[in-house]
This record gives sequence, C-alpha cells and structure tokens, in this order.
Amino acid sequence: MNQTVHDTNIRLMLAVQKDDASAFEELMFRFQGRVQSLFRHLLGNRELAEDLTQDVFLRVFRARQSYQPNAKFSTWLFTIANNVALNQMRSQRRKPETQFGGESNEHFSDTIFNPADAITAGSEAMPTRQLDKSELREMVRLAVEALNERQRMAVLLNRFEGMNYAEIADVMKLTPQAVKSLLCRAHIQLRNILQKYVQKGIAVAHSS
Repeated sequence: MNQTVHDTNIRLMLAVQKDDASAFEELMFRFQGRVQSLFRHLLGNRELAEDLTQDVFLRVFRARQSYQPNAKFSTWLFTIANNVALNQMRSQRRKPETQFGGESNEHFSDTIFNPADAITAGSEAMPTRQLDKSELREMVRLAVEALNERQRMAVLLNRFEGMNYAEIADVMKLTPQAVKSLLCRAHIQLRNILQKYVQKGIAVAHSS
C-alpha cells in the first residue's frame, strides 16, 4: 500500500471510485494529452485519436469500481489504451478501403526515436549531411509507421512514457523478455530504415 501513499494518481483514482468528479477531471487533465498523442502517433489520424481518447476515459470511469492499486495508475490506464488501439486496428483491417494517415506530420515529435543514435549505431562509415527539422520529423514518422503494430506500441510506450520492460509487459500482456526482444528488433529495423532514408537524401542532394 506504500505505492498508494506516494502515487498521487492512484489516490485520485481511488477518489474516482467514490464518484469524486473533480478527481476524475484532474486525471483527465494529467493524462488526456498523453493518451491522445500516443494514439495519434500510433494511428496517424488526429480526429480518430481524439475519439479513441474519449473512449479510453469512458472505460476508465466505467471500470472504476474494479480498479485495484496494485501498480502505477499509468500502467492500468495505458493497458486500457492498448486494448482500445488493438480493437481499432482489428476493425481497420476489416475495412481496407479506409486509410489512416494523410495527416500532416507537422506535430510529429522527432523525440520518439533519436535518428542520430539509430543511424550511427553499428555503422562505421555512414555518410552524413545536415538534416533540417522537417526532414528529420518526416524520416522518423515514416520509420515508425513501417514498424508492425506491436513494435510501434512498445517503442511509443518506451519513448513517450518512459516505461521499462516490466511496465510495457503489463500493458501489452507480454513477458519482460518478450518486450526486450520486441524493442531490440524495432530499434534495429528503425536504424536500417533511417539509414536508407539518409542515404537516399544524400544521393538526391548530390545529384541536384
């Protein structure tokens, strides 16, 4: 129960169990933007991300009586978000005519994954040129979109939320070792994709 004492989010959720509306509003204030950002980067659609975020908090409220403060509130919350995302992606696969994406990458954060780390890791003689921020964001967006769904979710939880292997494992219903392997494969794939984008950019720059 010590965790409850130190985690203000858990205390707020326990207040929500007692139908404290102000506690629920405070939790939404703290986490709504984070959940929405996760969905936006996972699915590439701002309006859909907003709708799914509302769905997550509706589920949080409906499940308030079953909540147990056995882990961080954020872990429980993002477990719900992961389930909502999986349901949406399953639905999307049944409707191939509807496409995600098409949204400007203006707000795509290049801090999800550090392109410099990805490009230089394991590369001894990589040609380089200066990339502007818009190029960097586009590179990262395309690279993350190329990951499979589980890899993308694991990377976003790790980079956005700073979750460790055990916390991501709880959210995604995997073992910590499976999460470690998932992230390792994702980072290798991101590095390879980003290397190709940089090389392609250099080739275009040299030919112009």
